[in-house]
Amino acid sequence: MPPAQTFHRPFEASQPPAVVLDTNVVLDWLLFRDPHCFALAALLEEGRLRWHATQAMRRELAIVLVRPAMQRWQPDCERILSVFDNLACVCEVPLGAAACPAPPPMRSRDPDDQKFIDLAVNVRARWLVSRDLALLRLARPARRAGIEILTPARWQRPDGR
Repeated sequence: MPPAQTFHRPFEASQPPAVVLDTNVVLDWLLFRDPHCFALAALLEEGRLRWHATQAMRRELAIVLVRPAMQRWQPDCERILSVFDNLACVCEVPLGAAACPAPPPMRSRDPDDQKFIDLAVNVRARWLVSRDLALLRLARPARRAGIEILTPARWQRPDGR
């Protein structure tokens, strides 16, 4: 796995738009092959979107993949984690908590989901793609911060196609 990068703020305008994917969306894309994820996946693979994640998000994905409930789908853990390692820009929040923690209106009811919001704020993500209700409930305050929280089905390609 490549070493984690620290946040570089502000991001250069020449970089592709930033996106944060929650674990369920990564599973929808790489395990369940949900068609709603195809356009998003294509842009990630083309380098036209920059997927930001953390080591904690990778660990969560690895743990979920080996849960007994997942085994009926026979996940190819090595392939899924390899795609994560090759496409995700793995960042870690600098010491001293988040460099730019999510403001109070963007606190998730589920503490396990807060890492996705905090990362989206830190990297100034344009989108946080999730199906998690605790995160989707934060769509309005996140929008005021310039972040769209939406499901893969509602996500639209940035070029309008």
